[in-house]
Amino acid sequence: MTISRTKKLAGFAAAAGIALVLAGCGSAPEDTSSTDNAGSDVVEGFKPCLVSDAGGWNDKSFNQSAKEGLDSALDELGVEGLELESTSENDYAPNMETAVSEGCTLIISVGFNLSAATVESANANPDVNYAIIDDYADTDFDGTTDAPNIKPLVFNTAEAAYLGGYAAAAWSAQDGVNKVGTFGGMQIPSVAVFMDGFQLGVEKYNEDKGGAVEVFGWDIETQEGSFTGGFDANDTAKQTAQGVLDQGVDVLLPVGGPIYQSAAAAIADSGTSTVMMGVDSDLAVADSSVADITLVSIMKAIDVAVHDTVVSASTGDFDVAPYIGTLENEGVKLSSFHDFESQLPDGLLDELDELQKQIIAGDITVESPNSP
Repeated sequence: MTISRTKKLAGFAAAAGIALVLAGCGSAPEDTSSTDNAGSDVVEGFKPCLVSDAGGWNDKSFNQSAKEGLDSALDELGVEGLELESTSENDYAPNMETAVSEGCTLIISVGFNLSAATVESANANPDVNYAIIDDYADTDFDGTTDAPNIKPLVFNTAEAAYLGGYAAAAWSAQDGVNKVGTFGGMQIPSVAVFMDGFQLGVEKYNEDKGGAVEVFGWDIETQEGSFTGGFDANDTAKQTAQGVLDQGVDVLLPVGGPIYQSAAAAIADSGTSTVMMGVDSDLAVADSSVADITLVSIMKAIDVAVHDTVVSASTGDFDVAPYIGTLENEGVKLSSFHDFESQLPDGLLDELDELQKQIIAGDITVESPNSP
């Protein structure tokens, strides 16, 4: 069976075109320890560097996962690197400049929001290799990366989110609530793709089971929903979460790094038995303080993509062909249900396994206007 959605994304061109403020100063670079046992295959002077999005290295999500990937590569190769943390969009360009001035030979930027700064730096420094997570660095939307020395690291997260949506619907139907919800940080493709897949998975459950589970906070057809406007865990994020909870949902998917903390706070204040879902990393493991309300996580292997890119580039073999994470190559997947596994509807794990097999085989196509 094919689930087809072809409505084009609206409004993202404007978001991508927002000018980055070039003034200001990024965080001081974090020097990782260097050793003298670099492998003989590592080219002389190889120095990989990472520039974060706002949210910080301890966001339990995409920034942290990227850092873990670089750290593991540095440890394996025995080389020095730099990790530069951005606290706002004002830090993107200065941090890129710092990476270049510090002699970085591979610069990896974490996220769609750094696209413009990455393209500008890559075009100005053609002898430096670049990679960007969650974006094609296509700022003029002509279908091509805007510099020949940038490697996109993107993820078809809709596939894993489809499984997550199906699981959420099954959980809510079992409880007799039949209402699930989601909200995002910034409305950008790497956020909306989770929400698309989530809704499609719910629709699949309703189709297969004759269910009537509703989705609040997102509409794939109109590409409209609930967003905080950023990735900070703040009052706005908590109020946005509360707005979705007020619809009576018993499963909530917050998409956007630290905003899960605001979702957890809103759930606690509500006094309900609502559970939430993690994104990017296995949230129940990354933050044990919310393990008791985290049903499952929709994961992206950002750490693996970063690690493999760094190791490959270290030998002088840098391939700019895009990496696309899928269920088939395990670039995206569902986490364990951990302590919730014993409470799942009978047969759900087998159903999810079969759905995954059908997606990998091409019998089900999860089409999101935000997929890479």
